[in-house]
Amino acid sequence: QVQLVESGGGVVQAGGSLRLSCVDSGRTFTNYAMGWFRQAPGKERDFVAATSWNGGTTYYADSVQGRFTISKDNARNTVYLQMNSLKPEDTAVYYCAGRRFRLPQPPQTLSEWERWGQGTQVTVSS
Repeated sequence: QVQLVESGGGVVQAGGSLRLSCVDSGRTFTNYAMGWFRQAPGKERDFVAATSWNGGTTYYADSVQGRFTISKDNARNTVYLQMNSLKPEDTAVYYCAGRRFRLPQPPQTLSEWERWGQGTQVTVSS
């Protein structure tokens, strides 16, 4: 009964781009703030980006600021993560997350996100 499903991961060379998608089957997607997190082997799950329900407010980790863009298409029940200028340190499993109505404050707080996808692998090679 997976409700959040990520896709778009793959292998890309450093400097390249990928666009991740996360489709939400929930009936209240429009009212959800959405976020992206990533986890490398042996490391904790870290915040990447988040957006308010209408896309009006966004947050980015310092490590991806200026390179990644989060966007939300409520008509398609989909949140995207456009990743440009990829670096080897971006290699990780990327997860999308959702929370009803309000963005967690701060958005890095994992415990305040209510729903999680199963992840998609992103590998950046040199």
